[in-house]
Amino acid sequence: MSSLTYDLVLAGLAVGSAAALTGIGLIVTYRATGVLNLAHGAVAMVCAYVLRNLVVEWGWPLPLAACVTLLLVAPGIGLVLDRAVFRPAAVLGPDPATTLVASIGVFVLLVGGAALVWGTGARADAPLLLGDDPWVQPATVVLVAVAVGAVTRWTGPGRDLRAVVDDRELAALGGIDADRVAAAGWAFGSFTAGLTGVLLAPYVRLDPYGLPLLVVEVIAVAVAARMRSLPVAVGTALAVGAAQAQLTRFHPEGWAGPLVQAVATNLFVVALLVAALVLPGVGARDALPRASTAGARVPPGLWVAAGVLFLLPLGLAGDDLRTAVQVPALAVVLLSLVVVTGRGGQIALGQAAYAGLGALFTALLAAGRFPGLPRLAEPAALLAAVVLVAPLGLLTGWPAIRRHGLALALATLAVGVAVSRFVFAQPYATAGLVLSRPAGLTSDRAYYAVELAVLAGALLLVAALRRGRTGRALAALRDHEAGAGAAGVRVPALKLVAFVAGAALAALGGGLLGMGVQAFDPAAYDPVRGLLWFAAVLVLGADSLLSPLVAAALLVGLDAGARGGAAAAVIGLLAAFTARVPPLASLLPSSPGPPRPRRTGPAPHPAPPASPHPPARPATGPAPHPAPPASPHPPAPPARGLEALGVTLRYGEFTALDRVDLLVAPGRVTALVGPNGAGKSSLFHCLAGTARPSAGRVRLDGTDITGRPAHARTRLGVARTFQEPAVFPSLSVEDNVRVGGEQGRVRDDPHAVERALRLLGLTGVRHLPAGGLATGTLRRVDVARAVAGRPHTLLLDEPAAGLDAAETAALARVLKALAADGTAVLVVEHDPDLVADVADTVHVMEAGRIVA
Repeated sequence: MSSLTYDLVLAGLAVGSAAALTGIGLIVTYRATGVLNLAHGAVAMVCAYVLRNLVVEWGWPLPLAACVTLLLVAPGIGLVLDRAVFRPAAVLGPDPATTLVASIGVFVLLVGGAALVWGTGARADAPLLLGDDPWVQPATVVLVAVAVGAVTRWTGPGRDLRAVVDDRELAALGGIDADRVAAAGWAFGSFTAGLTGVLLAPYVRLDPYGLPLLVVEVIAVAVAARMRSLPVAVGTALAVGAAQAQLTRFHPEGWAGPLVQAVATNLFVVALLVAALVLPGVGARDALPRASTAGARVPPGLWVAAGVLFLLPLGLAGDDLRTAVQVPALAVVLLSLVVVTGRGGQIALGQAAYAGLGALFTALLAAGRFPGLPRLAEPAALLAAVVLVAPLGLLTGWPAIRRHGLALALATLAVGVAVSRFVFAQPYATAGLVLSRPAGLTSDRAYYAVELAVLAGALLLVAALRRGRTGRALAALRDHEAGAGAAGVRVPALKLVAFVAGAALAALGGGLLGMGVQAFDPAAYDPVRGLLWFAAVLVLGADSLLSPLVAAALLVGLDAGARGGAAAAVIGLLAAFTARVPPLASLLPSSPGPPRPRRTGPAPHPAPPASPHPPARPATGPAPHPAPPASPHPPAPPARGLEALGVTLRYGEFTALDRVDLLVAPGRVTALVGPNGAGKSSLFHCLAGTARPSAGRVRLDGTDITGRPAHARTRLGVARTFQEPAVFPSLSVEDNVRVGGEQGRVRDDPHAVERALRLLGLTGVRHLPAGGLATGTLRRVDVARAVAGRPHTLLLDEPAAGLDAAETAALARVLKALAADGTAVLVVEHDPDLVADVADTVHVMEAGRIVA
């Protein structure tokens, strides 16, 4: 091995060992607590600052300072986070949404606090902890990994940890103190974060923003290890570190030179992109809280007050509005989060990248430096930049189709980090750029007035997006994604629309922001800024149009009127305690509906004046034997209903379904019964489109629909309900049913909603919010939503669960009426009385097969 190769390997192993420490700490914390600690890098930064302060400022001996930092300060931070932030969140409910927002809040809080205490300037005098021997650092990491593995495998605490990971509630019932295990996990995770920080600080700039972001990048090694395997994390980290060092040997000429150089210094960013976008996702559960501010309406008086405050700089300030011009532009950027996160319910941690691209493209187009396009005037450049950036929203929208929760958070964060490192930080893209304002808007006052007009237009557009059919579909997507798909909402397309619209708004605000300050500053759009913006909108109320205005004023005003970092500290503090502090917009009054008597108990179920799917005849009463409704499409003979043919479903080595045949015939109620674990729900999901069979086919009227997703099957006429009612709590009962009527097989039927409400006895509660209603009412809302689209096949998953005898009898009458009208009904049910009352055919399942 040549001397250069050897030296580069050693340098790469030094970086890789720090990444391996991060992976070890993240995995231990995740396995002990279920939290992916995005604040790991911020803890590392704080510990690096503490060590430097003790050694450089106070003159402590390095060994003593290192012991205090790593054995007291770092674990102490972890214990404080456990007791003050994450344990209360776990007590209030193990919701990944709360822990995700809380970890982002801790990140922002620590970054802001460090900026307030130590300033924002970079420090180059961090002490070297392990000396100059290049093998000491990798050896230390391997020793830590071996020790953690040994403790986990062969000791009592390790067995407790494995038990808590497998089933926290069962471990607690077995006498294991899960809180103690979680506290130990937080203490050890913070210790590794502190060790990472003090090892990295001498080799990178020590400032409140750079080091935390660097540690965020190496989260890739933990994701590659699926948050479980320490050997995989350590091996990945060392391999990526060594490869990154070797890439510095290559210096190609031409267009490839800057790209290779960028990859050579940011290979961990590439690994993060691959881990977040290509590898299987981590934490597939939804990670945003149900919108507690969705029903809130801003009183007109508050809008008037906000308008007056935004107009004050025009009347009271002088000609210098350099600070004020940032507020409307930033508010437009934050409006993009209202669209994506507040209304669409999707995590978006990379919006700063789209804002920065809007500013960058505007500058390049106005300067005539954008490849393939001529030089444009500033207004045209801004509009063109928005058009160019909007499709790039697919970078985060496409992963959102199949990722949720933490996996989506990592995907959007990875895109933001990659854009920052490979575009904003590269001289070939940003060197020598200036941003000028359009002619006639060179004064701050004139430009500010135009910004206000643009902001008002953006508010109106977003308000329009929150209303009507699209608004209801977005609300359904946010409240219950599976329920939205079952209602017929085109979930993948709607996610893409939300992300593309969000990217366009962010680009518009970013371009305005760049022209306002008349410069392109890459630091204004770094990923840390994106986390701060996300946290600010979440803590104020992601679905409120007032939140972006308040957040923009706070973020700009606090940092302008105080030392840098004040805004991050305040927003981070609120976000860290999100489990106990509700979004501020939740304090606003809810929109009142028309006065109706409030009914929480079972409502009467009058016989419908016409059949649920009325044929073309006067609706004078139910016919004794109503004929099936005329199909809007030509019949496809033979009409055999919904069939499962040899359906097999496997999960690894476990076979949930074994060559099952089933026919759900029109005009009949088919029941599926059997013990728990027999495969009833698995077969139900295969028929509904929420599970794909490993073998076999699903046919509808002779057409193979095995590959059709749930929303496509709903539009073909296969509607379903859920074991847990899939209602949309931020919508009224009527709007819940309307979503089904607008997205089902027969859309735009003006009488569909009223008919479904009357059929299920919901007219008395039609204007009440669906959230918080009694279980029996929620069941009826779920069925009414399914019926409103006039399906010809209705799949009901344990519809009588939680109902009393009167409600069950009323449900039986509804099912009989639907079957009499020609609807094919499948009921998966444990209630033998209901099955005996309504079923024409009963199938018994056992061990994944139909046995009778």
